[in-house]
Amino acid sequence: MALLPAADCQTKNRHASHAAAARRLANVDPILRRIITRVGPCTLRRSPRCFVTLCDSIVSQQLSARVAEVIFARFEALYPHRCPTPQRVAKTPVPRLRTAGLSGQKARYLKELAKGFASGRIRPTRFARQSNEEIIETLTSIHGIGQWTAEMFLIFSLNRLDVLPVDDLGIKKAVQQAYGLRSLPTAKKIRAIGKSWHPYETIASWYLWRSLRRE
Repeated sequence: MALLPAADCQTKNRHASHAAAARRLANVDPILRRIITRVGPCTLRRSPRCFVTLCDSIVSQQLSARVAEVIFARFEALYPHRCPTPQRVAKTPVPRLRTAGLSGQKARYLKELAKGFASGRIRPTRFARQSNEEIIETLTSIHGIGQWTAEMFLIFSLNRLDVLPVDDLGIKKAVQQAYGLRSLPTAKKIRAIGKSWHPYETIASWYLWRSLRRE
């Protein structure tokens, strides 16, 4: 029998894990079961480019998806092969970064992030051994990275399965809509509703986000 390439094996295992999580969620939460049935298989993917993913999150703060996409593309284009690295960004003057459409504040945040990676303050090789809380503490020590950005990194870059971003507006809107609440739920309310989702809060969150989309 031919062996699958390592990347294919990882993808297969990820899909199997997500499918198992979806089955568990459907069994414990009838409302999520309806969403899962409507949306279909979870296609959450992992982004291995830790530094670039965090840069994207900083650029995207308080911007519409379309505007953020344009500015981030311009930021990437400042570097050879559209590949910003910590060393390159750390050496890039703020005025040069601002030519991509970045505010002065975000340009400085990117440079702080780059210095964090270049100095070893942030070491992606450690993430596999660290808890969610430890990674969040490390990331939020960088000026410009808050709790939400760190949680998005755990979900979309590391694919940690047990992250529930209770302060995310999309999650709040999805929970309000799905569970028939009169107003946006508090963080405490979302945690209470999501208690049965553990240890698959990330997959539940993904389905909630998708429930807001108009297909």
